Amino acid sequence: MASSGAITFGVLGNLVSSISIIFLNKWIYVNVGFPNISLTLVHFVITFLGLYASQLANVFNPKSLLLWKVVPLSLTFCGFVVLTNLSLQNNSVGTYQVIKCMTMPVIMFIQTKFYNKTFSMKVKLTAVPITMGVFLNSYYDMKFNLLGSVYAGLGVLVTSMYQILVGAKQQEFQVNSMQLLYYQAPLSAGMLLFVVPIFEPITGEHGLLQAWSYQALGMVALSGIMAFSVNLSIFWIIGNTSPVTYNVIGHLKFCITIMGGFLIFREPVTTNQCVGIALTLAGIMAYTHFKTTEKQEEIQRTKSMMQKV
Repeated sequence: MASSGAITFGVLGNLVSSISIIFLNKWIYVNVGFPNISLTLVHFVITFLGLYASQLANVFNPKSLLLWKVVPLSLTFCGFVVLTNLSLQNNSVGTYQVIKCMTMPVIMFIQTKFYNKTFSMKVKLTAVPITMGVFLNSYYDMKFNLLGSVYAGLGVLVTSMYQILVGAKQQEFQVNSMQLLYYQAPLSAGMLLFVVPIFEPITGEHGLLQAWSYQALGMVALSGIMAFSVNLSIFWIIGNTSPVTYNVIGHLKFCITIMGGFLIFREPVTTNQCVGIALTLAGIMAYTHFKTTEKQEEIQRTKSMMQKV
């Protein structure tokens, strides 16, 4: 286990990078107009370069995997990042962040319906305040638009599938998140190389190869560095802290992001939206509490059974 100073530094690093990438991307969309899928491609390339440097520095050890087995994961990785970025581009920061919380209820539904996984009733009930909160926030969002909602909804669905697939592949390959991402990132970047020319201009106004200003290129590069930092810090936090710490950080990021959207981008927030946000946050916190408690109880039962044997 790392020292308390190192843990504090790692937690702060994750907080700063996770929140910064959202505000950086939103700023790029609003003020620069850099194409969305091209920005995702840049993120994947920088993430792979960062991972390559990390494995050279012995941060993690790569594991040999068959590329074709990682293809489905890389496809959903592309969809999840592109769609969530499109949601951020077309929604207010607050609505983008709140709708993302629907991932938990959707994952529960998919795992129950298709993977025969069971959840306790109290865990299932946490989906009620989350869903109600998302509906209230979206309905009363003054910047609500249909296109943004479609992107957000598809993003939630693909993100849920991606997270389930990541868990399955990590068990199947016996790898950690960094070892898996080491293959995902370049594969996903290669896939987007074929997608970008179809959906976005290559040259001309808002084209990938147009003459961007140094400021614009600097912000895009910084966004890519933040994307890598998020992945690296999450990997480090999971390995050096408890699940409770990780989830508390998640709640803090949720609140700061909502506040940042209001303060930085002057996004109006109605009273009904505040109620929706509070409901969603309450549902997330309840879900985290119940799942953490159940996991601890399961560990205790396992220990008791082993002692009896």
